Amino acid sequence: MKNIVVLASGSGTNAENIVRYFEDSDLARVKAIITNSKKAGVIDKARKLGVSCMILSNAEIEDGTLQGKLENLKCDLVVLAGFLRKIPSELIQAFEHRIINIHPALLPDYGGEGMYGKYVHQAVVENEDEVTGITIHYVNENYDEGEIIFQEEVDVDFEDSWEDVEYKVRELEYKHYPSVIEYLLPNI
Repeated sequence: MKNIVVLASGSGTNAENIVRYFEDSDLARVKAIITNSKKAGVIDKARKLGVSCMILSNAEIEDGTLQGKLENLKCDLVVLAGFLRKIPSELIQAFEHRIINIHPALLPDYGGEGMYGKYVHQAVVENEDEVTGITIHYVNENYDEGEIIFQEEVDVDFEDSWEDVEYKVRELEYKHYPSVIEYLLPNI
C-alpha cells in the first residue's frame, strides 16, 4: 500500500477529491494532509474525511520539519493541491520525481510566481485565449517548470468570464488528477 500526502493551502476541493478516489483502493491511500494556513478550508474537509491533518508554519516548511514529517509518514508520493509555497530544494532532492503539482493552465503559459487560481483564469480571459486546461507536472526548484506528466485542454468561449473558465478547469482537475496519481504510483 502506497502512502500519499497531500499539501494544500486553500479550500481543499482537490484534496477531498483525491482522498475519496483512494478511499477503497488497494493501491494507495491518503495518509495525511498538510497545510500552511490555519484558516484553510482543507482542515475541516480532512476532519470530515477522517484524514490526519497537520498545520505547519512557513518556517517549518523551510527548516526540514516538513521533510521529517513526510519521512515519518513513510510518504511515497507528495501531491500538491493548491499549495501556495515554494518547495525547498532539499525536499525536492529527497523526494526526486515523487512530488507532483497541478496547475490550472497549459504550461508553459501562465506559470510562475503569483500565477495561481483566479489570476490564471483572468489572464486567459483577458488574452482571449481559445483554449486553456490543466498541467500535471513534477515539482522542481522553479515555479511551474518541472517535467510535464499530463495535460488536458478545454475550450474557452468568447463570452466566458474567468469564473466560467475556472469551473471548466476545475472539472478537468477533478477528472484527471486522481487517475494520473494512480497511474504514477506503481512506478514509485
